Amino acid sequence: MQDRFLFDGSDDAPVTILLAHGAGAPMDSASMTATANALAEAGFRVARFEFAYMAARRTSAGRKPPPRAETLKPEYVDAIAALGKPQRLIIGGKSMGGRVASMIADELHAAGAISGLLCLGYPFHPPAKPHQLRTKHLAGLMTPTLICQGTRDEFGTREEVAGYDLSDKIEILWLEDGDHDLKPRKNISGFSAADHLTTLAATVAGWAESLKREVVSGD
Repeated sequence: MQDRFLFDGSDDAPVTILLAHGAGAPMDSASMTATANALAEAGFRVARFEFAYMAARRTSAGRKPPPRAETLKPEYVDAIAALGKPQRLIIGGKSMGGRVASMIADELHAAGAISGLLCLGYPFHPPAKPHQLRTKHLAGLMTPTLICQGTRDEFGTREEVAGYDLSDKIEILWLEDGDHDLKPRKNISGFSAADHLTTLAATVAGWAESLKREVVSGD
């Protein structure tokens, strides 16, 4: 089943991060590839996979629309099973992929199957529809979570997210002027996409290390 994944990083890395793609772009999009490379360089083993509707686009002339995020939960669970049992596993994804992972995280974390949840550009609401929140389950989330979000993400800006009821298990890394792909406008912010990826990878590494300390201490 290994051919269903794209791998980056060392096979013997102590932590594996499993990432699913967003609603409209595949697992090998420029954004996901750049992020996977940055995380691999930070010492992680990164595995990317595609939901069936996205994989079907590679062999079909039609552009099959994404199904409801809730219906993709079994596919994510299947991907975890196919991955095997890495030493430590963090699940997550880009946009919708992270949202799906967030729906299954608590059960898996309680069972000791995952260490945490990593969301890259969480879709807090659809663009231009700030009242259609996708945050209800995040209020009671028990899994240690890191959300990496651009401050001008049209799916949830820093100002909008500040007013949401979110679990205290959720940490947010705000990337200045980043869009939904976490990319800033360098002429405005002074940051490049590479700068933000460096910050992201370093932050994820520190966060993952803190999760390890919690496990060791028994907290």
